[in-house]
Amino acid sequence: MVYTIVVHLYAKEDQESIEKLKAKLIEASQVYSKDRETLSWFVMQDVSDKRKFTIVERYLKESSQKYHLENPYWKTFDPYVLPLLDKPMDLRRLEELDTSGSAAGAHYHDEARGDTTVASMYNDTV
Repeated sequence: MVYTIVVHLYAKEDQESIEKLKAKLIEASQVYSKDRETLSWFVMQDVSDKRKFTIVERYLKESSQKYHLENPYWKTFDPYVLPLLDKPMDLRRLEELDTSGSAAGAHYHDEARGDTTVASMYNDTV
């Protein structure tokens, strides 16, 4: 079962905090996406409130997060990010439901069944 962590972050209102947080999250995604047993590590910014960010971390299994926590980069993340936040991080731990064996399986358009990574989303728009 895929183990997922969703983290909501709310930056302080000054533009510098928002930009620093955004840059750090992008950097963290590039680092953590390479961790062993990490399926994906996405960062997002709210379309209507630029202070709101979300991290979606997907791991092969719950114990996989040990590789994330053992990454030397992890020790630098909170000390840098916490002062940029207006409120504490909202962290949720989840297990993805297995929908492969039921009629309520994952809903993908036929053309999206192959590569569903964000990196390939805009390949045909050029």
